[in-house]
Amino acid sequence: MNKYLGEFIGTFGLVFAGTGSIIINDLRGGVITHVGIAITFGLIVMAMIYSVGDISGAHLNPAVTIGFWLAKRLPSRVVPGFIGSQFAGGISASLILKLIFPNQESLGGTIPTIPIPAAFAMEVILTFFLMFVIIHVAVGAKEVGLMAGVAIGATVALSALFAGPVTGASMNPVRSLAPALVSWRWDHQWIYVVAPLIGSAMAVGTCKVMRKGGCCTTELSRSS
Repeated sequence: MNKYLGEFIGTFGLVFAGTGSIIINDLRGGVITHVGIAITFGLIVMAMIYSVGDISGAHLNPAVTIGFWLAKRLPSRVVPGFIGSQFAGGISASLILKLIFPNQESLGGTIPTIPIPAAFAMEVILTFFLMFVIIHVAVGAKEVGLMAGVAIGATVALSALFAGPVTGASMNPVRSLAPALVSWRWDHQWIYVVAPLIGSAMAVGTCKVMRKGGCCTTELSRSS
């Protein structure tokens, strides 16, 4: 259960701080700025990796969990618990933000501002690079190590910096679906479920090709 608790707390922190920064920026006339929001997402991911990375792996994202499973770094038996904990953490964060900011409609949700095919392609590519970085710096199915938090947090911040204004740079079904569920705004949310899963799977496949299968490991005990 400590792994599931780690995923709950980590994903709660991601959604609370990340979408919270969007809400506060909207309510206070852009005081945080777009750059500040991107940095917030990057920093909270980095902080959670260093906090719970050695406990749960700090996936914080169903697409990442599925990616590790496809790479045979994560046993099937823990996948439902990981994803359930992530959704529980994200939804809890959005519910609390709704209590704090009851008049905020979107709760920092993601809504594409470019044509849907372009938004879909953007989210696939962003998630591809995120998972590509993660799979190369992770140990087994855990995002641990001195530079893992920096590399992954920087990738999240970079993606949010340039793609945030057009898709929200979600790369994470929970980050999008949690505020959508609580605010009940479902505009094109399928993009933020399907695209990250495809991007993550593509990254694992690319890693297998580049490393001739060395991307995968059967040593599941390292991450179980």
